Amino acid sequence: MRLRLRVAYDGTGFSGWAVQPERRTVAGELTAALDRLFDPATGLTVAGRTDAGVHATGQVCHVDVPDDQWRRVATSRGAGEPDPVLLVRRLAGVLPPDVRVPRVEVVDDRFDARFSALRRHYRYRITDDPAGPPPLRRFDTLGWPRPLSLDAMAAAAPGLLGEHDFAAYCRRKPDATTIRELQRLDVTRDGDVVTVAVSADAFCQAMVRSLVGALLAVGEGRRPVDWPASLLTRTERSSEVTVAPAHGLTLVGVDYPSEPAEWASRDAATRRRRDVCPLRRRDG
Repeated sequence: MRLRLRVAYDGTGFSGWAVQPERRTVAGELTAALDRLFDPATGLTVAGRTDAGVHATGQVCHVDVPDDQWRRVATSRGAGEPDPVLLVRRLAGVLPPDVRVPRVEVVDDRFDARFSALRRHYRYRITDDPAGPPPLRRFDTLGWPRPLSLDAMAAAAPGLLGEHDFAAYCRRKPDATTIRELQRLDVTRDGDVVTVAVSADAFCQAMVRSLVGALLAVGEGRRPVDWPASLLTRTERSSEVTVAPAHGLTLVGVDYPSEPAEWASRDAATRRRRDVCPLRRRDG
């Protein structure tokens, strides 16, 4: 039985998503919770690994559990049809307070949280209020010490849209690609809060925070509007780009095809694209 889970977490206390020895991670906590309910829960796969300190409201993963145990865990007193809401409640009882699974769905094994995804959506929050972020938002909003020009940041964004080699904005990983299709890069302001909304088919490591770092340099006047796009000619990570701090970033959603038959075709297309990309480039 394959289950699709939506996962939300406050990344402040985690060393990222992926399990790491002797470190607290989101996958580690979720795996421990699932293992308390199922024996075994296998194949935990996530749409996109987040770095240490990054948050999520719309992360997606899948996991495989034995059919008989699914019926036991998700059926009230063992009677009737399994109800995913019962698993949501039981996970809430065994997960720490900084991780929640607000939705569980039964899917067939053609669904892959990583390779079936069409695109990922992130939001980065910044405030240029001299007082800094409000106390209740200090863990998900970056305080910026200088005024930011929304017009300049918004003017710089369109030059980064489309399919490019984002090597200048990515941390390199061997045998992987840095070619990505950036589908959305919007900069808006609500009072003293500037929000950068970013969507792409996928992201390489540190790409979103590097894009935000470049826009911040433009917004405070240190770089011209055309500078972020000019870096797309680079084939290596640019030392001129400052990676914005992790805590301002939140993964807010992942899109998938609506029909199960399309999950498999999307999976195949994604894997094929990864296979033909140059080995020097970064995937994530």
